[in-house]
Amino acid sequence: MPSNVKSEKLEKNIWQGLVSKNRKDQEALYRCYYSYGMSVCLRYTNTREEAKEILNDGFMIFFSDPKKFDPRMSFKPWFRRVLINLCINHFKKNKGKLKEIDLRQVNELKSSQPTALENMQFEELLVLILKLPDAYKAVFNLYVLDGFSHEEISKLLEISIGTSKSNLSRARQKLKEMLNSTSYERKFLRQE
Repeated sequence: MPSNVKSEKLEKNIWQGLVSKNRKDQEALYRCYYSYGMSVCLRYTNTREEAKEILNDGFMIFFSDPKKFDPRMSFKPWFRRVLINLCINHFKKNKGKLKEIDLRQVNELKSSQPTALENMQFEELLVLILKLPDAYKAVFNLYVLDGFSHEEISKLLEISIGTSKSNLSRARQKLKEMLNSTSYERKFLRQE
């Protein structure tokens, strides 16, 4: 039996137990999706504690009313969407509105050669993304990693489309700057 069929069957069995508030099924789902949920939340928060708090809120939403989830759907994308929405709400609550940046101030660098960003491991990239300012990090994650459009981002974060585009461009620029210094550090460390 393929693994995705097994996980779908497991999800449906767990969901049936969750509807009846079975603690063992809650624990099984928590264990099964904790790492995945943390990976989503860590991309949008500044600390592990914030990520864990948001993740636990996501599980509590599901555990308190499992009928919000349609068992004919796949759980993972639904849960991801819930967590992203919670992260955005957390961001808005704690940081207020994103700073408006004029799109005309942005000079995007273009290159036809493969960039260091394209050659990086995901974990290395995630470390650099976490160093971005909150406004840039939110837009970069939503656009590049989660596939939202600028129109969707502007509605989610309550910013203009131009600000979304500008923050994405600035995030990319900052990442390039960090990559240049990281590439330099790697070369230096290899020589020693």
